[in-house]
Amino acid sequence: MDYVSALVPPIVMAVFFTGLIVTIVKSQGGANKSKEDAVVDAVLARAEHTRQPPRDTGV
Repeated sequence: MDYVSALVPPIVMAVFFTGLIVTIVKSQGGANKSKEDAVVDAVLARAEHTRQPPRDTGV
């Protein structure tokens, strides 16, 4: 029975990893792509707007 307890964790991790990859691939593109792109563009625009100019160190 030691071989069963040795194989269970890698098998469980492989199943969850496969599910994660499938979920990521399915969520790419589609109807939500433009909405997700708009959110990213808004965050980048806000970051550019709030960026402070570099300070002079006087050296």
